[in-house]
Amino acid sequence: MEYHLKSGDLSSQRTACLVLGVFTKRRLSDPAAAVDLATDGQLSDILKKGDMDGETGQSLMLYHVSGIQAERVLLIGLGEEKAFNLKGYLTAWGSAVKQLNESSVIEATNALSAIPLTSIELPQQLRESVITAEEQLYRFDQCKSKATPPKRPLKKLSLFIGEQKKTVAVVRSVSEGEAIANGIKLAKDLANLPGNICTPSYLAEQAKQLGKASSQLKVSVLEEKQMKALGMGSLLSVSRGSREPAKLIVMEYSGGKPKAKPVVLIGKGLTFDAGGISLKPAAAMDEMKYDMCGGASVIGAMAACVKLALPINLVVIVPSSENLPDGAANKPGDIVTSMSGQTIEILNTDAEGRLILCDALTYAERFKPAAVVDVATLTGACIIALGAHASGLLSNDDKLAAELLEAGNRATDRAWQLPLWDDYQEQLKSNFADMANIGGKGAGTITAACFLSRYADKYKWAHLDIAGTAWRSGDQKGATGRPVSLLSQFLLKRAGLVK
Repeated sequence: MEYHLKSGDLSSQRTACLVLGVFTKRRLSDPAAAVDLATDGQLSDILKKGDMDGETGQSLMLYHVSGIQAERVLLIGLGEEKAFNLKGYLTAWGSAVKQLNESSVIEATNALSAIPLTSIELPQQLRESVITAEEQLYRFDQCKSKATPPKRPLKKLSLFIGEQKKTVAVVRSVSEGEAIANGIKLAKDLANLPGNICTPSYLAEQAKQLGKASSQLKVSVLEEKQMKALGMGSLLSVSRGSREPAKLIVMEYSGGKPKAKPVVLIGKGLTFDAGGISLKPAAAMDEMKYDMCGGASVIGAMAACVKLALPINLVVIVPSSENLPDGAANKPGDIVTSMSGQTIEILNTDAEGRLILCDALTYAERFKPAAVVDVATLTGACIIALGAHASGLLSNDDKLAAELLEAGNRATDRAWQLPLWDDYQEQLKSNFADMANIGGKGAGTITAACFLSRYADKYKWAHLDIAGTAWRSGDQKGATGRPVSLLSQFLLKRAGLVK
């Protein structure tokens, strides 16, 4: 998809379709009012006939509107003007893109982007416009024998900015949107692949391919023999039940000053999770291919970082494995020794994500990180607590937590902070090891983070539980690409490129 910025007089814009907004009670947005004036009130006259009144979700395609250069005009309902915000804008714009793509319109101009939004600056609005457009255009048909794409898909979108200047930030925002959207697409593609294709080895190979795209990116993959030499007994215990060997994927991007401490992102890369001996129920087990969405999202964030050549040092670590039942698999009651030397009693083999993450957290120490953020589809309890709307956030540093919360709000990829009090650590007590890998029924998301915190006490650390946000079920089943947007916003801010 090509993206361009346009300004000037809307009525003189040559385009196959001009997208205009209408608020409730048929109140034309300012760009639409300008076009209405140029057409001697044709838009107002059409609205008076009652075909639409501006409610959210409404749309009306118009042809042969005189007085303007556009071949078509697509009117989109924006809802109440007083309540119109970034979410409402993106909902309307996403609806427009979907309709355009299904209407054989190969090029269009978005005038919704010229409607000012409260507390949102134009660069962010444009960046989110690109990301939302790509979200609507995303298709996953790699595993279908016959793909059925639109006959005449959208190929070019112009974002109208009215009289506003094309500042450096405004122009760069489009590139940022494209890079983040590309990272989201990569994360979704990896996650949507079935477990028999996207194995730990496949995931490692994709990371290596990304490494070839930039001289600033070094990618290395630790094999099981190397992990054993490092003492990663916890991580390796999970892969014992699988024929697929575990991989520790390490990606080092050097875009900042040589001695600047890097940000480290760690992503859980369980390419399939059957639960091990503590076998999961059969219903919806196919969705456990999405247990590697944490790993996919941090690889996606790295892809965005590389494409934008961010002036920052970034390390991505993905511990990758499968969790299957086998004669060699972990058994409830087994005790394993982590890379840190701490011992873990495995009371439930389905709580395996923390077993591979804890060794990755210890491994991260060697990079002397400025901050570490791990991302994982870790607990069903997080879905119960927050549903599919927000990722769970827990941290040992309030400032880092605040950064991530702000990044999520700005990127419309929100998180919600849960407590990480010492009180909850008591639930991890074991009579036979330094800790148990589960903490009982109560506060499952928090006790999982408490477990991880024992391996992250040497640096500033935050944990994102994306169990509820990483994919959708039902008719719309598929990966969401979250939290690539949150992580990218966080990195842009750390790099000093956005407020």
